[in-house]
Amino acid sequence: MNSSLRYILLILFFPSLFTSCGQSARAPEVAAEQFVVKDFNPVTNWKQGETLFLDYNGAITNGFTIPGAQQVEGGLFTMEFQLKNTGKGPQKFSFKIYYQNESYKFPERDVVDSTKQHPDSWENFYGSWEDTGIKFTETETIAADDEFHPVKSKFRIVGNPRNEQRYFDQGKNDRWKRNPRVGKYSFMLVVTTVANLQEKLIPDAAADISISGGAGFLNPWFYFLYGPGKSLKNTIVQKFSGMLTVAANPDPGAGIYINPVAYSKEDAEKSKTAGCGQDPALYNTAAFEQFAHYIDPSTRMNNIPVIADVLNDNYTRMDYNWNKRFYRKEELVAITASVAPRPCETVISDPVNHKITLRNPKAEFGKWQKQNVGVITRHGMTFGKYTLKCKLTELLNKNNMWNGLTNAIWLITQSQSDWNFRRDCNNNGYMANYYGGQEDQRVKNVGYSEIDFEILKTVPYCPSWVLPPAYVNGLDDQNNVQNWNVPFPEEVLADDDKIMVSCTNWDMACWQPAAFHEGCDPIRYEDKTYWAHRWDKNYRALTQKTPERDDELFASPFYYFQIDWQPDKIIWRIGASKDKMRVVGYMDDKVTSIPNNQMLLIVTQEFHNTKWWIGSAYSQDNVPFPKVDYVGEIFELTIE
Repeated sequence: MNSSLRYILLILFFPSLFTSCGQSARAPEVAAEQFVVKDFNPVTNWKQGETLFLDYNGAITNGFTIPGAQQVEGGLFTMEFQLKNTGKGPQKFSFKIYYQNESYKFPERDVVDSTKQHPDSWENFYGSWEDTGIKFTETETIAADDEFHPVKSKFRIVGNPRNEQRYFDQGKNDRWKRNPRVGKYSFMLVVTTVANLQEKLIPDAAADISISGGAGFLNPWFYFLYGPGKSLKNTIVQKFSGMLTVAANPDPGAGIYINPVAYSKEDAEKSKTAGCGQDPALYNTAAFEQFAHYIDPSTRMNNIPVIADVLNDNYTRMDYNWNKRFYRKEELVAITASVAPRPCETVISDPVNHKITLRNPKAEFGKWQKQNVGVITRHGMTFGKYTLKCKLTELLNKNNMWNGLTNAIWLITQSQSDWNFRRDCNNNGYMANYYGGQEDQRVKNVGYSEIDFEILKTVPYCPSWVLPPAYVNGLDDQNNVQNWNVPFPEEVLADDDKIMVSCTNWDMACWQPAAFHEGCDPIRYEDKTYWAHRWDKNYRALTQKTPERDDELFASPFYYFQIDWQPDKIIWRIGASKDKMRVVGYMDDKVTSIPNNQMLLIVTQEFHNTKWWIGSAYSQDNVPFPKVDYVGEIFELTIE
């Protein structure tokens, strides 16, 4: 066995020793031909085992840095190792630190040929010193005195660690366009002789991670642990035995910023509050902004002119059926769903209780409205386990009548610009536009991505449903009102007290997944079947629906919703407690294209046009306008 490989194996199997702050796991002693290394610790100034939460202060401009300036003195990790020169005379040595996110990555080695790099592993989030021009750093001259000498350096984890030009704008490195990922980080030290670098035994693409070839970048973790770099002479490659855990916990009470793109400075100034507006302090510290829905004018509704407190006024299905048929067409109110005309009036950030309140405002006669409300995070990320603790508005009353709301928790692309394009779709491409029709052109890559929880009163499409269900419409006979109140089909009434938890991935109809499918398709995960539905081969989204009791999700003091977005799969979970969540949706890259670009999280309560949800028992047009405000609360968001 090659001596360098033997040393690496010793490292990997050596037990970890954890102690207090500044004395993390002690790496074993490893020898090369001319030197010995021991006690490698990349984070001597961070307590081993303590989760580092992302610092949001200033991150909107510069992106997240790990550690933040307020978390560690100087905002830099201190790395250290001990080196003993066993050569014939004093000499300098060269070393380099690497980090990589281990929670959300592709394997370094190809699954078919382990001697090759996995074709997608260059997408992994890895880096070194943020100045990629520093290939290796030289130590001071170390005497051959049979003594260990400390070697120190500083580094931090930053966005766009490879300094890729796609994330630059007018010469400025916009590191926020490729923010660090949450999860666990590993660290690798490479120490070699100056002569090895002079002889170019280490390729430039491994020493300078910003260098890209035709097939992408060379992942240094592949090269040094599994590729040619694992057997270099006079070289030690050592992985740190511990991990750094990084998570995000954006504070709902830190304010709501009003984006000038959504609302003018004049409107923002008129309606600003202490925790909501456009002032510079909120720009730097607020983790959320008010979300302004795009209202498609083609979704106009002809609504009954009725205002009712559906949730509390004992509104029944008979009321629904009678009002549906009582009003003449000329009496109906033609509207679309709306957004708040002024900011800060329907979203409130509470700094004391660290929560955000959402409020769909009531309607009045002559002031007809079904107003959507929501907030969106401001810092984009790629991958993560997004867990929301909230109490959103109930959707059904005690008679199982729907109030017309859809509660939605969804991830959406941060930008559709080139810098945020998804990976190429190599089988006829993606549909180019979100709103494009069947004749939309296909393109190799797009910036649009979306992963949804949409929870409303509708019907499942799979496995055996015939759409639309065979509803009896009744007779619009003014002389016999008994004909107005007709029952729903039995299959619809079977889920009368349930709402539908719809889990959707907008893959833009990329046909590349091996099991891409239209219609209904069963997907097995953890001994359970989830039925995925796509209308046709050009439909841009794949959806799974699970019926759940409205009282469980929205009548309790709070509930948890989780989108677990990984490089090769998406898992949707819900639960009454964070540690006891259950899966309600699952998709992987065999059936759908998993997005790999940067996204933001949105939480909304909105009045969907039910034409989007074919077969729904209730039509939004025939659901009354709200007599009271519908209120939802967001208590906590964690991204892990």
